[in-house]
Amino acid sequence: MNSPTSAARLILVDDHPLVRDGLRARLEAVPGFAVVGEAGNAEEALALAAEHEPDLALMDVGMTGMNGIALAALFHERFPGIRVLMLSMHDNVEYVTQAVRAGASGYVLKDSPGAEIIRAIGAVLGGRTFFSEGLGARLIQASANRNPIERLTPRERDILDQLAEGLSSKQIAQRNGLSVRTVETHRLNLKRKLEIEGQAELIKFAVEHRRTG
Repeated sequence: MNSPTSAARLILVDDHPLVRDGLRARLEAVPGFAVVGEAGNAEEALALAAEHEPDLALMDVGMTGMNGIALAALFHERFPGIRVLMLSMHDNVEYVTQAVRAGASGYVLKDSPGAEIIRAIGAVLGGRTFFSEGLGARLIQASANRNPIERLTPRERDILDQLAEGLSSKQIAQRNGLSVRTVETHRLNLKRKLEIEGQAELIKFAVEHRRTG
């Protein structure tokens, strides 16, 4: 990952080369951004992520083969330290909801001004979320009455159950074939999504919401 003084490392994931060319040209003109790779499908994207360990993946939703939402979920499972910003022509709130549940930190429409995409990248790199105008409010309205558990990805739900069993990060890592660092990142994401501050509160929540059977 980048140091505070180095450029943020980005990868572009879109199955249209012309779209990638336009994005690369726009982003490489921004001081502090470095596009370190491009991918046209899920397999290429996963290989780029493993090779370059970028800070952010700008990812199309509607790719052929594995779509961007499914790929975002894979990124969140394998590379939880890489932030994902979805780029889409669809303003359907259900797509936005699915993307967030998959682990994406933002969702920007393809017809947004270039300046908005740059603001979105900056926000997501800064640990915040970003949604194109109107989408954020609609997402909040749609999720207002949902159980907070529904915000979690399948991997996060599994780790929550294992925390309820009393397993340490090292034990969870060994059980799931993950690094301890990856498990710790998942724990941080759990606290953020569930709006929980401390480890003791997280464990208490995990025990109270542990799945049975």
